[in-house]
Amino acid sequence: MESENRKKTLGVFQLVMINVIAVDSLRTLPFSAEYGLSLIFFYFIAACFFFIPSGLISAELGTGWPHTGGLYIWIREAFGEKIGLIAIWLNWVYNLAWYPTIMALIAGTFAYLYSPELAQNRTYMYLLILGLFWAATFLNCCGMRISVLISTIGALIGTLVPMILIIVLGAIWLIQGRHSEITFSLPALLPSIGSSDKLAFFSNILFGLIGLEMVAAHAGEMKNPRRDYPRALFASTIIILTTVILASLAIAMVVPHKNLNLVVGVIQAFSLFFDAFGIPWMTKIIALCVILGGLSGVAAWMIGPTKGIMIAGKDGSLPKLFTKVNKHGVPTGALFLQAIIVSILSLAFVFMPTVNSSFWLLSIITAQLALIVYVTLFAASIKLHHHKREVQRNFKVPFGNFGIWFVAVSGILISFFAIGVGFIPPPDIAMHGSVSYELLLICGMFILSALPFPLYWISKNARRKRKAPNNP
Repeated sequence: MESENRKKTLGVFQLVMINVIAVDSLRTLPFSAEYGLSLIFFYFIAACFFFIPSGLISAELGTGWPHTGGLYIWIREAFGEKIGLIAIWLNWVYNLAWYPTIMALIAGTFAYLYSPELAQNRTYMYLLILGLFWAATFLNCCGMRISVLISTIGALIGTLVPMILIIVLGAIWLIQGRHSEITFSLPALLPSIGSSDKLAFFSNILFGLIGLEMVAAHAGEMKNPRRDYPRALFASTIIILTTVILASLAIAMVVPHKNLNLVVGVIQAFSLFFDAFGIPWMTKIIALCVILGGLSGVAAWMIGPTKGIMIAGKDGSLPKLFTKVNKHGVPTGALFLQAIIVSILSLAFVFMPTVNSSFWLLSIITAQLALIVYVTLFAASIKLHHHKREVQRNFKVPFGNFGIWFVAVSGILISFFAIGVGFIPPPDIAMHGSVSYELLLICGMFILSALPFPLYWISKNARRKRKAPNNP
């Protein structure tokens, strides 16, 4: 009892910081910058119908089932082993499509240290992505202690510092009355009817707000989760939305829309700011910070989803390869398979027309698969609310049945909307026509989503043979 009380020492401030570090990211800022001032409208919609609902639901499920496996455990409890496997597989596999994009951000930013033109060189991008990811894989094999240390330091120096700095630079830019690439007016706050082809970027706005489910179990470590978790969620929401909105606006203000690069839009903006203020050498310092932040993001996310896959393997839903661990308890089988698949997916940077188009294709596949997982998560929250009432939760979604239905249905509808508009080819992305774009997107999603079915079948057959009595 004493040890239990000692654990419940997490305060509002600590949980807010954990949430901010888990969610805030530089990678998605160029996507939202594409909307100009109307990005405020899109983030408002995303916050009300996706971000806050996902935080509330994750807290209830995380305090009810605070076990290793997270999403897999919650969805398995609601819908059974097969649906749980599909969900955790998608949760793992969308990260496989995400890793090349965050590595591309690192590689493109690294180019700014000595030759910015290389950020558009597809061979350079592929080789550096490959080298960086395999290095991160071997680093994670050393255990969580090193990974967590790098993640914490990197998130502070490589994400929050650049994000706050670019906001400050944007404010100074406006105060000095310098030219802005976007118009600040009331009509500009609403999206233009003629810009429906930009709706595809909304999927990545939602994707940029996921991550609260990774830390939801911490709600159970609070002294008074029913009172303090809503406070922490509210504060986290304000801080995260304020930082991403203002940072995105800072990019949109200085980078001409036709020149905005989805991969290195952040460092483009910093370069323009620092050149205008007469301190161009600062670009390299910030580039190093962004590189550190990107590497820390990979370190933070690499182990989590693979542990969920490992739990599914231990359940007998996947082959034994996924259950292999080293002396540090790291699931090396899943990690190395992950590195091989990422190496194959990264070939998009070689075969797509431009770096921008390959970055976008992998980004939208990532977002679409992630949103499918969230649809399942929202649905699971309704099922568990009604059919697992006996499970003790330290936090519950407010307003009982109405509350859980409102936040879950809101999340499901906005996720389906974002998935639908994700199939609209965005402007200024070099593709081989809309049919090719949609075909590539569908094929990519289908191949990555279908893999667990043969693996499940193989695993079940192997388990059945092991259980069968030996014939004389």
